[in-house]
Amino acid sequence: MSYVLSARALTKTYTMGEVDVHALRDVDLDLFEGELVVLLGASGSGKSTLLNIIGGLDHPTSGTLVYRNMDLTQADDEELTIYRRRHVGFVFQLYNLLPSLTARENVALVSEIADDPMKPQEALALVGLEDRMDHFPAQLSGGEQQRVAIARAVAKQPDLLLCDEPTGALDATTGRLVLAVLDQVNREVGTTTVIPTHHVVIGAMADRVLQMSSGAVVDEKRNDIRIDLQEIEW
Repeated sequence: MSYVLSARALTKTYTMGEVDVHALRDVDLDLFEGELVVLLGASGSGKSTLLNIIGGLDHPTSGTLVYRNMDLTQADDEELTIYRRRHVGFVFQLYNLLPSLTARENVALVSEIADDPMKPQEALALVGLEDRMDHFPAQLSGGEQQRVAIARAVAKQPDLLLCDEPTGALDATTGRLVLAVLDQVNREVGTTTVIPTHHVVIGAMADRVLQMSSGAVVDEKRNDIRIDLQEIEW
């Protein structure tokens, strides 16, 4: 199995007045092609900080981060922008859709800047919204808006799909549906997918679960079989 991204001894330290806050502590991480990884940990454990660094949104204080053969820790802002545009899809807890654009138009925004994008209607069909393409965000439920956000991220056909607490603003039933879409995208498109969450049960859907605490990866578990979401007790 080929690796997509490799991190070694990543640290991130914020200075707040006279206090140093260690958001990441010597994190080692490998992400491989086509796998689904869950980052499990409580709020403040470092999940979002790690995701932001992997996604090129932030710089580590020290350590190395390599995407394929590109050393991201040596990349300047322009190179990181190109990395994010070409290789990374983001799904956030808040959907960040433009309210004046339809679902199709929101997805098309990303398609226009990608090198080899899916057609917007193809991406929306993948997440089960082929009959809602011309609806505006205000006409969609929270779960449908999140699925548009997933379609937007997937439309550029990224190597990495990074989903920060994608069910955090949703009820359990809708959250399960959104996770099922992410599972389907991972299986059908083969995009390496990372899902940070504090829900322990979500780990059963992953190839690997990395437990984070106090900015460090403290445990790693590989699932021999990924459990179907319908079988997971929420």
